[in-house]
Amino acid sequence: MYREIINDLLKWKKSNSRKPLIVHGARQVGKTYIIKEFGNKYYENMIHVNF
Repeated sequence: MYREIINDLLKWKKSNSRKPLIVHGARQVGKTYIIKEFGNKYYENMIHVNF
């Protein structure tokens, strides 16, 4: 499923001065889904840490 947030995540990925990605927001809006989808599609390896 395509989401517009992917464009923002790709911009973050291409940034030379990028910092660790921290995603926060309301419950049950798809944060985990979009991060897992982005990681699997655009990275060879991914670590997901849930606090």
